Amino acid sequence: MYVGHFAIGLALKARFPRIPTLPLLMGVGFLDILDGLFIIFGWNQVTPNLSAGPYLFFDLTFIDWDHSLAAALLWSAVWAALFFRNRTVAVMAFAASFSHFLADWPMHNADLAIYPFSTTHLGLGLWGKLGTMSWVIEGLFVAALTAYAWRVCAKRGVHLLWPTVAMAIAFLNLSPWLSPMKHVATLNEPAAHLLHGVLVTAGFLLPGALLTWLVNRAEKRAAPAGMTL
Repeated sequence: MYVGHFAIGLALKARFPRIPTLPLLMGVGFLDILDGLFIIFGWNQVTPNLSAGPYLFFDLTFIDWDHSLAAALLWSAVWAALFFRNRTVAVMAFAASFSHFLADWPMHNADLAIYPFSTTHLGLGLWGKLGTMSWVIEGLFVAALTAYAWRVCAKRGVHLLWPTVAMAIAFLNLSPWLSPMKHVATLNEPAAHLLHGVLVTAGFLLPGALLTWLVNRAEKRAAPAGMTL
């Protein structure tokens, strides 16, 4: 899952408007920010596979250091610890980060280990079973959560036009037809896995930062005095 993670963050922000935006919209991508770095460092392993649809075109051979259940819990706790000064914010930061693992569960092809090097793996495998249709399902998921966030925020006079546009562009960019990963998967190693790692980290770090800024800007235009962004 890709943009679906950001949609979860947007929905959390809409539901809990007094929680700062950054712990939520950066938190939902924290595990993949780490994943890309760990791939670059050689700790995680991915294998080019042009048949691995709908938009990744890589097999996630070993991603246990951030996408196993135990690692997801640990790293989510680390993310939450960054906001320890406010217990409520820390709890929501943990929830945002761990939601990444839960949202990946239906999509991933049984590559989510229980703990690093565990032989037991989770993942319902919608990517492999449904192919392009799994991308469509993710789009419907994104649309539903965005509609919810839009409706809730509109009641406070907060308009989410530009965050919605940004997510739509990101969703189309990582489509089965436009995904840059398809070209990356044709490169020789080590360029293939290194560039894959760079794109994974950048693909969550940059849109997460942009969405945080766009949501904060929308909030500032409508927020009463004292509202926390």
